Amino acid sequence: MPLSEHEQRLLDQIERALYAEDPKFASTVRGAKLRKPSRRRRIQGIALFAVGVALLVTGVMLPKLAGIPVVSVVGFLLMFFGVLLTVTTLRRGDQGADEPSEEGSRPSRSSFSQKMEERFRRRLEDE
Repeated sequence: MPLSEHEQRLLDQIERALYAEDPKFASTVRGAKLRKPSRRRRIQGIALFAVGVALLVTGVMLPKLAGIPVVSVVGFLLMFFGVLLTVTTLRRGDQGADEPSEEGSRPSRSSFSQKMEERFRRRLEDE
């Protein structure tokens, strides 16, 4: 549920007070949220995927140990975690771009949330 104008003003005042009182802490907390993922993480995910594919193919060619294709399973797991690392890094990068760049500004809401907020306000006014 979005904040009312009064609540948003109070939040902005608290944020300004935090910056005034301890700017280093405030920038550290804000920086952790806005930090864009490094290119190195993406490359690591892609490399992990490539190693996983190589192990998967190698495991298919090797004889099975006790009926379990161990090398293929390890290759599949490496592929899975490589894709997971890459996709989560890309998703975080997209979210970081949507964050507000100026202090006190809010990201624009979607039309759905605007409609829901308007309906809620009409219900409160009708009562």
